[in-house]
Amino acid sequence: MNAKITQDNLYMLLPLKIGWLAPWLSEDKGISLTDAINRIYRSKLYKKLSTESTQYWHLGPVDLYNELKKEF
Repeated sequence: MNAKITQDNLYMLLPLKIGWLAPWLSEDKGISLTDAINRIYRSKLYKKLSTESTQYWHLGPVDLYNELKKEF
């Protein structure tokens, strides 16, 4: 089965992507995991990641984290 990612189902991928990024951000910045998650959800990267047309959901964890680091 080949499921198509749309704006309506993209939300199902986001927790997985955030789950990859949050521990790295927490360790790098010396902040709690909760604070890391909050920062990610408020970031410009999250806005791009949660918009299907940007195709950011296609990126792997290292590329996403590098984008996130540029923002902070």
